[in-house]
Amino acid sequence: MSRSTTRFDTKKVNSELVTLTYGALVAQIIKDLENTDDVSKQLERLGYNMGIRLIEDFLAKTGTGRCLDLKDTADKIQTAFRMYLGVQPNVANWSAAGDEFSFVLDSNPLTDLVELPEDLKGLKYCNIICGVIRGALEMVQLDVQSWIVQDQLKRGSKH
Repeated sequence: MSRSTTRFDTKKVNSELVTLTYGALVAQIIKDLENTDDVSKQLERLGYNMGIRLIEDFLAKTGTGRCLDLKDTADKIQTAFRMYLGVQPNVANWSAAGDEFSFVLDSNPLTDLVELPEDLKGLKYCNIICGVIRGALEMVQLDVQSWIVQDQLKRGSKH
């Protein structure tokens, strides 16, 4: 027997696995619920439940302490995006009061290979991310709201 010399880029394989698995999950929820608003709500709820569990893993792996302010919170969320999705979001659009900001994703592994049909244009496909952020921060006593302002799948439209 000889050893195969084929090498896989594990980051690309993991990213594609996440993309395909998430796509299959969304397709099943669409089949079960049919209404895009209900599907979007279900994705946010699913993300919320994931977030309340992921925060423990994040804190254990990073050893970070309490956030000092919202900027520190944004930095730690950036770290979590790198750890769990392999992407680096940019922090932008800070409000004048410093109590609101945006994450801008140049690439999103959840939307690779995805194209929404016309009848699903109202779907908030990546709403799971909003739920994860809300759930994780709630577990560290931060009550936040999270929503998608602009979605690559909607070709620049705002929702």
